[in-house]
Amino acid sequence: MMHLALVLVSLTFACGLRLSYEPQGTVVERWHRALIGLLAPILLVVMSAIALLCMGPSGQMVHHWEGWSLYALSIVFVILSLVWLVQLSQKGWQSLRAVQHHPLATVQAYPCRLLESHLPYSAQVGFWKPELVVSQGLLDLLDEPHLQAVLLHEQAHHHYRDTFWFFWLGWLKAITQWLPQTERLWQELLLLREIRADRWASEYTEPLLLAESLVEVAKAPWLQMSPNAATFSCNVINLRMQERVEALLGQTWQSSRLSVRFWLWLIAATLPLLIIPFHH
Repeated sequence: MMHLALVLVSLTFACGLRLSYEPQGTVVERWHRALIGLLAPILLVVMSAIALLCMGPSGQMVHHWEGWSLYALSIVFVILSLVWLVQLSQKGWQSLRAVQHHPLATVQAYPCRLLESHLPYSAQVGFWKPELVVSQGLLDLLDEPHLQAVLLHEQAHHHYRDTFWFFWLGWLKAITQWLPQTERLWQELLLLREIRADRWASEYTEPLLLAESLVEVAKAPWLQMSPNAATFSCNVINLRMQERVEALLGQTWQSSRLSVRFWLWLIAATLPLLIIPFHH
């Protein structure tokens, strides 16, 4: 009975947290709220699956098939999650290897890979130590000050290790796509990631230059090379360009240090593991 109750309670709380999510407050508050909304329900489901695996199929059950069915379901979930992780890792490495076939160049003192494309494009591609990719189209489109603003934006992604952290967030998002509001939370995090990079870059250049660069790049057709990339021109229309520009010229990001509330939610998501010692 404990197994079934654990599954039902975990799914109820996970769906409830997702359904109650609303993007509110400042950009920093929205960032924390979106992270909690994405991570806490996913961790709750994952921790429940791990708890079921640790408890095994035996125990006091109302139905004899309950233990084995839930145990098998947990095994399938964990295996599929690991398979998905391997697939995403392979795609990431393939993208990185493809980028490394492009010639090395130096643009305004930034080492990068030069992409022979007429479309304006810049991105950090990789994992913990990504490579900067810049297209010839971007060099032709922007003058020196605007190009510097874009490169500072990409440096911000490197500073925050966005490619690494969003690889893991993307994996967690993929394995629980069936939870409510998953895509909405993902798009919100992508938008706020770009706003955060914009604000970091604006500390070293004029915000207006970066905003003008954003508008210029948005006029061109969209180019996406890699799913494991943090890019200035990443589907900028869908990421609500106007909101990015307004945030860049208006609000300040302030401190993005994770709050105590965030960590309390993550700790609460691990509570299913506490049931394991009481299993009979």
